[in-house]
Amino acid sequence: MNKSVSIRDLSLSFGAVNVLSDLNLDIYEGEFLVLLGSSGCGKSTLLNCIAGLLEPTDGQIFIKDRNVTWEEPKDRGIGMVFQSYALYPQMTVEKNLSFGLQVAKVPKEEIDKRVKRAAGILQIEPLLKRKPAELSGGQRQRVAIGRALVRDVDVFLFDEPLSNLDAKLRSELRVEIKRLHQALKNTMIYVTHDQIEALTLADRIAIMKSGVIQQLDDPISIYNKPKNLFVAGFIGSPSMNFLRGELVEKDGKVLFVTNGVSFTLDGYDASSALNPGTSAVLGVRPEHVRVDSDITSGEIHDAVVDIEEPMGADNLIWLKLAGHTLSVRVGGHRRFAPGTKVKLAFDMSMASLFDAATEDRI
Repeated sequence: MNKSVSIRDLSLSFGAVNVLSDLNLDIYEGEFLVLLGSSGCGKSTLLNCIAGLLEPTDGQIFIKDRNVTWEEPKDRGIGMVFQSYALYPQMTVEKNLSFGLQVAKVPKEEIDKRVKRAAGILQIEPLLKRKPAELSGGQRQRVAIGRALVRDVDVFLFDEPLSNLDAKLRSELRVEIKRLHQALKNTMIYVTHDQIEALTLADRIAIMKSGVIQQLDDPISIYNKPKNLFVAGFIGSPSMNFLRGELVEKDGKVLFVTNGVSFTLDGYDASSALNPGTSAVLGVRPEHVRVDSDITSGEIHDAVVDIEEPMGADNLIWLKLAGHTLSVRVGGHRRFAPGTKVKLAFDMSMASLFDAATEDRI
């Protein structure tokens, strides 16, 4: 696959504070890559370096095999959509879409063609004569996306474009952005702190922490096989259950033991050797814990229901087991009163095991 954007040994510091550290990343033509992380992790800083809005302290940036590290944003062949709509309030939607092209002295016929195409793709044709004050938040963000679209570039950069919208609009525009990518097949780099956006939109996700990419992989791999404890805890809502304990050998088999309770690791797909004596953390997602009638296989343990959270299509129940509180996802039709004694089993084939010292996957 051809590389669309390449980041080489990129570092950026503000005084004594290192925001990005020796970062390397290849993004391929037509790929939808999401930079995901909490506030301050460096994801927007990285996007701004690619856009040319920030100058890196060290390293280089290539777009379509061309070194653009010191080029102006307008010369990089990128279109950017910001968190704020940044529309000109005195101009109509049509003028907002065409203004940048007029400044760049693009022929009028070509401008009209591009504006019409962008308006058609984003379904904003009826809004072209309106001004931003007459638009809803979702419509304004569509116009902001359209303004990037008319530039007819190879790489689109999105900096948390949906964070100012309510939940329903976010969901709707998320689908529109995915549809847009499927139609255009351009490279898209998308910054967000919202894991739902990341999981639903991305071909690959780069999860960042303290200016370093913790894991770069497709959404399914990141969700089911997190590389370390940070990624495991960051991805998933509700979060993965974590049990701290130790690996112990018994009768020739390695078990995970926590607070005197043993768990066999049958079916667990280990990434490295299971060494007895290792302090470890066992991670299991709520949907991979089986309760009562859902248990068809696996080692069975006794637990007690703490609280129940009805959530419509499914319910979340919190169980007490070996001094730990676990969240478990069950069908919405199933109800469990607090204090109820239940049986549970872990689906070890979907579990994750981490070294407590290094926090890396075992």
